[in-house]
Parts: sequence; structure tokens; C-alpha cells
Amino acid sequence: MGLRDIAYGLYERQLASKLERSGAAVPRHVGVIVDGNRRWAKELGLDDDPNHGHRVGARKIVDLLAWCDQAGVELVTLWLLSTDNLSRPEPELAPLLRIIEGLVADLAAPENRWTLRIVGALDLLPAATARAMKEAAAGTEGRPGVEVNVAVGYGGRREIADAVRSMLQAHAAEGRSLEEVAELLDVEHISEHLYTRGQPDPDLVIRTSGEQRLSGFLLWQSAHSEFYFCDAYWPDFRRVDFLRALRAYAARQRRFGN
Repeated sequence: MGLRDIAYGLYERQLASKLERSGAAVPRHVGVIVDGNRRWAKELGLDDDPNHGHRVGARKIVDLLAWCDQAGVELVTLWLLSTDNLSRPEPELAPLLRIIEGLVADLAAPENRWTLRIVGALDLLPAATARAMKEAAAGTEGRPGVEVNVAVGYGGRREIADAVRSMLQAHAAEGRSLEEVAELLDVEHISEHLYTRGQPDPDLVIRTSGEQRLSGFLLWQSAHSEFYFCDAYWPDFRRVDFLRALRAYAARQRRFGN
């Protein structure tokens, strides 16, 4: 271990201790855009295996969830694969789907504490992938640790469209006309049909890799979220980066649109 590692370890412990002693507000729900896996691998000269970064990034997620448990975060939404990603060439997409399947299986292992929920347009995924993830998540119900939304085949616009479609179908099944539905339509009705229905909206959204945009992540739910953009690529994201995000969140005065 070098001097830099020792210094970072000391700084990390000091930051964690300071946050704990201050009684700083902790976000109940954290959304994470795990970005920069491919660029991380490319900068290391690993162009021959573009999915190496995804494999390393998958292992980092286990660390993140442990940090969230320690900090008192209750819910984490991880964006692992967007609807746009599904248009990648098959030789590139297939290995990525296998990495995600393996990650979900690892997170669902009996020794882990986390309750998993798969969210996204699962009908766009290969049937075997969707089935494997849903079966793995089903065995995690009621665990004591962080609740984890695994967003795969996810796009914010698609989620809103699916929510409106689901709402219309529900009203049609009850025999209501379009005119009657239009009279009833409000924000709460749509929220009840989102992938994350019944869950609190994210208090904090973190994106790695230096990009400063949402790219469609939790478009509806993040209307009043705080955002933290980190320059580190996802495989390089450290606990100290996570603690800095919590510190930044605690320092903000949330206005909820006011």
C-alpha cells in the first residue's frame, strides 16, 4: 500500500466520522448512473475486450451497496442498461447481458442482505435474460439490507409511456370512457403505474464519468432530486467519492421546486 492509499484511507475515515457525528441528513433513496465502464477499459488499453470494464464495474456494485447499508440509505436504483443500449450489435450486447445476469445472481446469493427488484421494459430483453433476473430477484424478498432496483432495458420516456398505457388499460377494464379517464387524470394516477410505484422518489442521483446529464434516468421521479456528478469512471468509484456525494447532499437546502 502506497502513501497515497494511506492518505486516502485516513481521509475516508475522517469524512465518514464527520458525517456520522454531524447527524447529517442521509438520502433515503439514491439513484446511480454507473457510467464510464467502457472508457475506463479503453484508457487502460483493453480495447480487445470492451466488456472488461463492465465486469469490473459489476464487482464495484457490491461495494456500493455495502456503503449504502453502512450509511443508512434504504433504497438504491442502479441503471445498468438503457433501452438505447439494446440497439448495440449482438456480439457486444450478448456478453453485456450475461454480465448483468451474473451480477443479479451474485446480488441475490443467500449470504447477501439486499432485496432486489428488476425494473425496465423487460419485454424488450431476451426472454431467458428477463426470466433469469426475475427468478433470482424473487428469492430476495424481505431481506434486511438496502432495497435495490436493478434498472435493465430502462428508459425514462419508455417508463412514462408504459405507465400511461397501464393506467388506460386499468381504467378500460373498469369500463370507463376516454372522456372519463381524462377527467380523472392527474400526477398521482400516473405515479401509481410507474416501474417504481409505491417507492419514494430519489433524494440524490449520482452519475460517474464526468457526464452532467440524466440521459433519461428516472425522468418522472427525479423532478425534485439533488444531483451529484463525479469525474471518476464507475470502476474507479471509491467509498470516499460516495461519502463526498453524501456530504454534498447534506449541505444542500432542498426546495422541492420552490
